[in-house]
Amino acid sequence: MTRIITLFCVLIVQFNFSQSAENYLEKIRNNEAALTAFFQQMPKGGDLHHHFSGSIYAEPLLERVIAENFYLNLETMEVSKTKQAKGYWENFSSLRNTGKLPFYKQQIMQTWSAKDFNGVSVPSDDLFFDSFEKFSPAIEGHFAEGLTELKKRALSENVSYIETQLSTIPCDMKVDDLNDFNFKLRQTASQKDEKAVLKLLDDLYKNIQQRNAKKYAEDFNSNFIAKLHKDLKIDDDRFTMRYQNFVLRFMEPVDLFKNLSIAFISANESKLVAGVNIVSPEDGETSMKDYWLHMVMFKYCHSRFPDVKYTLHAGELTLGLVQPEDLTWHINSAIYVAGANRIGHGVDIAYEANSYDLLRYMSKNNIPIEINLASNEFILKVKEGRHPFTLYKEFNVPILISTDDAGILRTNMTEQYVLLAKRYPDVSYQAIKQYVYNSIKYSFIQDISVKEQLLKDLNERFKTFENQFSKK
Repeated sequence: MTRIITLFCVLIVQFNFSQSAENYLEKIRNNEAALTAFFQQMPKGGDLHHHFSGSIYAEPLLERVIAENFYLNLETMEVSKTKQAKGYWENFSSLRNTGKLPFYKQQIMQTWSAKDFNGVSVPSDDLFFDSFEKFSPAIEGHFAEGLTELKKRALSENVSYIETQLSTIPCDMKVDDLNDFNFKLRQTASQKDEKAVLKLLDDLYKNIQQRNAKKYAEDFNSNFIAKLHKDLKIDDDRFTMRYQNFVLRFMEPVDLFKNLSIAFISANESKLVAGVNIVSPEDGETSMKDYWLHMVMFKYCHSRFPDVKYTLHAGELTLGLVQPEDLTWHINSAIYVAGANRIGHGVDIAYEANSYDLLRYMSKNNIPIEINLASNEFILKVKEGRHPFTLYKEFNVPILISTDDAGILRTNMTEQYVLLAKRYPDVSYQAIKQYVYNSIKYSFIQDISVKEQLLKDLNERFKTFENQFSKK
């Protein structure tokens, strides 16, 4: 880690050589086309808040379901390999033969993604979260095509690293006294008795261990992650990818903890699995009810696997989406209870209890915030002055710029930096460049030599980029 910090400091010193690039950026602040050209070519380091399935664009998914003659639910735009009993389903060959295909292709694109959203109409966040279930059958069994698409797009816009949330670990493990455990965990959590919850989790972990939890993790690591990564030759001299396991907030406590334990084992045993996350709408009924319990679960798993890194979706909430009092404690719990290494979204930070102390703590302990500008605007309707970006910046919290779900949102890394430079004119080129370096520095890459090489490569890319402006 000392070597990484030393290298990072050297790279920061070299910012002084980029004055002409900074001057050029200031000249084009109000020209979106010029900003796009600038940031398209600028090295962007890594994308650390990245959902695999949400990052695949709808076009290749639609082509696939048409080619494989899936069935389409004519009301919901959900697809299935087989005709389902409930709903109005028709296969794509029939839609083509009857001339209906062009109409439904348009409906699908607008349902699976933000296509044709014009910024005037107000989409429901349901459009975003519901889309995953509608197109997920088109992704199953096609991870290779998706990873290839993501790598190709990353290379085209000068992104050198992606840390993607790829998949939950398949697990059919049965646990004794399932209902009893669920009841006791929730009852104890409602009393905020952390010691008692940790004791229950310890009993549950032993139950899981007896059913060879390690086998599920090893199978996932070897037969899925490692095989895909090697067969596709993902890592090369221009690009690197690592993976996060994740659990789903809407699961019942025992099922979530079972999957979380296996996810931690997986990350502990594989250098390709960089860390663990938790996903699904934070304002969902189960998510809200069990949120504190989930944080204690992460704390427990950390005690078992202290070397495993984890980033948590926390504070992806805003006033009106939940009750005001529910905005006051999610980021606090993610940091102080769960001990998160990074925070994703963090939009409700201004409402958090003792927010200044919390921001100072994040700064002092180098806990970065993953900023997702396009995502927060589309899902939460939060942008510009309402977005807490400037609050994190003021308190020197390490900032990371990322896409979240570029496919559904129909965005990319370039646009995130365009939005950043356009909306926040006091953010200098030097600061933006530091955010890029942060994306490698605060990545969960376990191999120090890989991280060092990415930082060195980033330095060379910036030299090449900045030399263009010295000629202007």
